[in-house]
Amino acid sequence: MKVERLAIPDLLVVTPARFADNRGFFSETFNVSRFAEAGIDKPFLQDNHSLSRAKGVVRGLHCQLSPHAQGKLVRVIHGAIWDVAVDIRQGSATYGQYAAVTLSGENGKQLWIPEGFLHGFCTLEPDTEVIYKVTGIYDVASERGVIWNDPSLALPWPVDPAEAILSDKDLKLHSFADAAGWFPA
Repeated sequence: MKVERLAIPDLLVVTPARFADNRGFFSETFNVSRFAEAGIDKPFLQDNHSLSRAKGVVRGLHCQLSPHAQGKLVRVIHGAIWDVAVDIRQGSATYGQYAAVTLSGENGKQLWIPEGFLHGFCTLEPDTEVIYKVTGIYDVASERGVIWNDPSLALPWPVDPAEAILSDKDLKLHSFADAAGWFPA
């Protein structure tokens, strides 16, 4: 298992080894001991699976507040996404900054996003399937979000804004300014 820190050091890209032969490959995508050695030691409580039919689907930017905050381990099993996390931890040296990575079924990379970050992604291919483990159970009352194209974040989404496909719910999310204080120091 290879572990890389992104520009925001709390964000990790985990690439499990793949053992391939003429049949395909085998990969151990999660092992509690190996992940603990990498600093990912919170228990995962829920697994989620999403399918996005079209290229250009944008999901996010989402988070959950305490006491139901979630760390996420995100991976793609089919297709590809541009996956992004934005630091919203009040007082953090990287507050308001983002890091992004391309995750795909082909590259096998996973992104670890701890509590205190907004998370979102854009599909780069049709029929993209994303699976993610979370450290907190979904709680609708704790759910928050920031609009994907907030100008103060200036995220370089890999889709023309006129062609982005979003849910009605995601089109009505807050501005980044409203996120101040969601994760106090």
